[in-house]
Amino acid sequence: MLENKNQSRTGIENLGEFGLIETLTKQVEINNDSTLLGIGDDAAIIHTKQPNVITTDMLVEGIHFDLSYVPLKHLGYKAIMVNLSDVYAMNAQASQVTVSIAVSNRFPLEALEELYQGIHLACKTYGVDLIGGDTTSSTSGLIISVTAIGHQEESKIVKRSGAHDGDLLVLTGDIGAAYMGLQILEREKAVFKANPNNQPDMEPYSYLLERQLKPEARKDIPLLLEQLDVVPTSMIDLSDGLSSEILHLSKNSDVGIKLYEEKIPLDPTVINVCEEFNVDSTTIALSGGEDYELLFTISQEDYPKIKANPNLTVIGHVVDKSFGNHLVTRGGEQIEIKAMGWNSFQE
Repeated sequence: MLENKNQSRTGIENLGEFGLIETLTKQVEINNDSTLLGIGDDAAIIHTKQPNVITTDMLVEGIHFDLSYVPLKHLGYKAIMVNLSDVYAMNAQASQVTVSIAVSNRFPLEALEELYQGIHLACKTYGVDLIGGDTTSSTSGLIISVTAIGHQEESKIVKRSGAHDGDLLVLTGDIGAAYMGLQILEREKAVFKANPNNQPDMEPYSYLLERQLKPEARKDIPLLLEQLDVVPTSMIDLSDGLSSEILHLSKNSDVGIKLYEEKIPLDPTVINVCEEFNVDSTTIALSGGEDYELLFTISQEDYPKIKANPNLTVIGHVVDKSFGNHLVTRGGEQIEIKAMGWNSFQE
């Protein structure tokens, strides 16, 4: 972690666990009626009239993030986004989160306060309540575990398992930017190691860096779909790459999927930087990950409701399982889709 050696440092060992929790959570505000009791007791209390959707993700230093170029405030924000995205991928709305961290004494209090600034900002921006968590020591760097809780009417909850032959495959936003943002950061890290006096011009890559360092979960999509009177037949978020997520939908729904290369939405910046790195933009779209867009299927009858919306792109359709999963290239060739996304268990 790059640090200003002259900044003040307050050792967290001087506070103790309860003092640390009190310091980090003093900004917490409760905004949801479903939160009956938040931080301060043995457990939180929530009450909803609808089914709850619950998800947990863990971020581990050295595996999921590199503190040599990831600001702690951005990391805290992203940790919340990763989990909220899974709630929105169930066509639900998030209402509460818990945050647990394991941290070594190399992190002063000021660093953890910066981390929690991002956490509090994300909670405020997305209207969710921080209702609990835990803190403990770590001998292997920083570990963040977040649990998000949401709710939705049972009939409107969307799983991965509902796609049918003939459904349309729809993607929100554009993809590939987060992965290329990571490539920019890794390249500049290597340049910095070779020449610490080098001052890179990052302005041309601002969109890519924002998508990597400060992603935004698609809270707007469940609300938009409700306004359009569309309930997807299946849905998943794009955390591990388009190819992997398509295969998840295919397996869970017991169908095949046909994806069209020419329909995949790519920001012009992604295309330009892919050329700069001499990599294929379609490959990046298929394998990149961390876009936190939503991929879902709808019945063909719902197409007129979504066709004019700039947030949504039809990129393929569902076929019978016997046809398998294929990418149709711009030249008309059909290539089998294989899992190309990120895998944390690979070296």
